[in-house]
Amino acid sequence: MSEDLPDSLIPYDEIVQEALRAVVGRVLGEVQQSGGLPGVHHFYITFKTQAPGVTIPKHLVDRFPDEMTIVLQNKYWDLKVSDRHFEVSLTFNQIAANLYIPFSAITAFVDPAVNFALQFQVAADALPEPHDAAENDAPQVVAEDGSNVVTVDFGKKK
Repeated sequence: MSEDLPDSLIPYDEIVQEALRAVVGRVLGEVQQSGGLPGVHHFYITFKTQAPGVTIPKHLVDRFPDEMTIVLQNKYWDLKVSDRHFEVSLTFNQIAANLYIPFSAITAFVDPAVNFALQFQVAADALPEPHDAAENDAPQVVAEDGSNVVTVDFGKKK
């Protein structure tokens, strides 16, 4: 086999990336159909905030001008999944926000409960700037007075 392979006329990289993004869509679609995440599964989804078709509040674009990570675990609602995008509502600093994210904007999908991760290619000239970790609100922890008991509110809004 020759070391000087010709350039492919078939865009294999793009085809593989599209197929892997379809995995994300299928997983989110199954979560939508079942009405919630099974077991201890939860997702970290990183996406380009200014990719074509992304619709998020302006204050989030201002804070994350290139890329941001969201968490789908306890506090999310209105998950809607189509062939090309998903929508979800989350809270950021206790302010509700609806996000519309095309699968083509996703750069990473992680389910740490089962050590599963997908990383999507990013053009060399569009590498993301370092950004903060997931920013949507976490479960609120409330300590009981005088004891070591801690109550965690895992209620998912519907």
